[in-house]
Amino acid sequence: MGVTKTDYFTDRQNELATMLKAMGHPARIAIIDYLLKVNACICNDIVSELPLAQPTISQHLKELKNAGIIKGNVEGKAICYCIDERVIGQLQQYFGGMFETITSQKSTCC
Repeated sequence: MGVTKTDYFTDRQNELATMLKAMGHPARIAIIDYLLKVNACICNDIVSELPLAQPTISQHLKELKNAGIIKGNVEGKAICYCIDERVIGQLQQYFGGMFETITSQKSTCC
């Protein structure tokens, strides 16, 4: 098979792009905000919190879970979701490093 465009980038760059793409929807940001507020959640709780249909929320949860941003555990008939601290730490490290680089360069550009 041929080389895909993602093969030209590092694993870290591809992982960050996947996480950021998953977070690139306001409904997913709202889900993350809600999970942070309650520290754990069951899918039906999210449905009552957001103005979206249950299948739509399930699809957004699936995207967040596939990107590793949230974790889910089956509890009976429900799935309990929470934020994956490790992944959020990776994002914090990336953006923190970016901020440090920008502030240390003190560029006069733009």
